Amino acid sequence: MDQIIDFLEKNGGELLTKMWEHLYISLIAVVLGIIVAVPLGVVLTRMKRGAGFIIGIVNIFQTLPSLAILAFFIPILGVGKIPAIVALFFYSVLPILRNTYAGVQGVNKNLLESGKGIGMTTWEQIRLVELPLAVPVIMAGVRTSTIYLIGWTTLAAFIGGGGLGDYILIGLQLYQPEFIIAGAIPVTILAVIIDLSLMKLEKKVTPEGLKGLKEVS
Repeated sequence: MDQIIDFLEKNGGELLTKMWEHLYISLIAVVLGIIVAVPLGVVLTRMKRGAGFIIGIVNIFQTLPSLAILAFFIPILGVGKIPAIVALFFYSVLPILRNTYAGVQGVNKNLLESGKGIGMTTWEQIRLVELPLAVPVIMAGVRTSTIYLIGWTTLAAFIGGGGLGDYILIGLQLYQPEFIIAGAIPVTILAVIIDLSLMKLEKKVTPEGLKGLKEVS
């Protein structure tokens, strides 16, 4: 305990910097995943064939070891935060893509027919009917992806990406538990805070009618 207190006294400012690095690496990767996966998920719902194949291909990427993906981008992008963000982006896509596809597919077809009946274009149906109704399922994928990435971002330290993984790496190399604890505990705290924040965001963006349906069910 004394070692941890001493560590915080000496490295408190740096710890906050590492937490910020860790957070923005994770969130940039997730935002990129949302930008790619949500539109792609909607497009896949329009495909009569090939949707399962594409999701399967993305699923294969998800099974590749994290360090292997990071190492793959080193010859292309070098070391640092950019290859870390790109590698983590690939891991962020599958949960969001799968949930977007499932959420949009699960929209009541009668509502879509009603939309067509009042003259809605395909884009208007997506924007005003499908995406709002699929929000709870999509947000579940975003939350899952974000929590995973906050944990996986610790691996960015192996390619000079920074973040809290630096402390874990130093602790393992020097056999100093206080460094490992200083890296691991803030990661857990960040994951809990972000999960709660996304839960609140999900409630805000979920249409009121769906909130009522959740409460009844």
